Amino acid sequence: MKITDVETIEFKTYSTIHYSRWGYQYDFFGPKYEVISSLTRIITDEDVEGICLGGNKAVTERWIKPLLLGEDPLDREKIWQWMYSLTRWRVNERIIGVIDMALWDLAGKYFNVPVYKLLGGFRDRAKAYASSGPNLGTPEDYADHAEECRKKGYKGYKIHPYIFYDPVKQEPCPDTRTFPEWDIKICKAVRERVGDEMILTFDPWTVGSGGGYSFEEAVWVGRELEKLNFYWFEQPLLEDRIEPYIKLCQELRIPILAPEMSVGSFYTRAEWITRRAADMIRMECGLGGITAVKKCVDVCEAYGVKCELHGGGFEHLHILGATSPKICEWYERGLLGPRFDYEKPRPPLKKICDPMDNDGNVLIPQKPGLGMEIDWDYIEENRLEQCDKP
Repeated sequence: MKITDVETIEFKTYSTIHYSRWGYQYDFFGPKYEVISSLTRIITDEDVEGICLGGNKAVTERWIKPLLLGEDPLDREKIWQWMYSLTRWRVNERIIGVIDMALWDLAGKYFNVPVYKLLGGFRDRAKAYASSGPNLGTPEDYADHAEECRKKGYKGYKIHPYIFYDPVKQEPCPDTRTFPEWDIKICKAVRERVGDEMILTFDPWTVGSGGGYSFEEAVWVGRELEKLNFYWFEQPLLEDRIEPYIKLCQELRIPILAPEMSVGSFYTRAEWITRRAADMIRMECGLGGITAVKKCVDVCEAYGVKCELHGGGFEHLHILGATSPKICEWYERGLLGPRFDYEKPRPPLKKICDPMDNDGNVLIPQKPGLGMEIDWDYIEENRLEQCDKP
């Protein structure tokens, strides 16, 4: 079997995420507006193809397609190593992830099994936590939302607090301004409302250079979270500086979950483990695909460190399906907010990836490959080339 074509299709769809002038998504659940999305497809000479949402059309044509044409799509490791070499100057890890996931999708369809079975099946469902959107309102608004999620069967709830947002003025602001006291007010309100029935975690999403919590603020917040029996403290400091994380892990009892945004795929995560800069490791398929995450999971298992996956999606469900909950425990479902209908699929998907049972578990997809059901009519009707025709 040989690869005969690789294409990235661009099409119009919509988003509800609204950005401030500082670049952060201060509102995830606002009015709809038009955006351009993409899907990448790998085609073979045996009428088997793999797909994945995402990709960059120009990069696919210039770098990925010439690299893959004529290759065996089952040689995923070789192709991954070739692609990763391009990260030095041509291709970022997110694009590599899209291609890698499409190759895994293709392999599952070729062998007529879901990807998690190819990886080495372990479970057909995984615990889900409700991951809140940021800036949902007052601490009581967060508590109302957490209670709503508990009633729906969620066993865990993650708080994204006031991020790039001033809770006093109720308006976006740069992340050089933080509000740790207000953030803890949210945590106290949620814990008081749900009691000990839910596992609670906290993610202030620190990304800005010179922004986010200071070291001293992070220590104070961490100690408050310990009093409230939170399970983890995620990405509390700027990840470009590893030494403060080492110090923070020494200061706090609550597990530090990081790094989330650092590039370098699983290689970076191995360094964080050996330097004891995090107690639990954060990883995602956007940092090199399923192949990279599986490597990271294996490293974490060797060191006895948990690997919690950032974000949801078909790809992360399959990783969880092939991994012990002692290593990868939770699935992040969301982002969620009041009056937001998460159960409605967004085009071009016909169905959501992560239906949940009555016990708060998401179900691992059972169809061959990744299990995505695509509305191809929607893509063709909204395809850029089609829309641009006179």
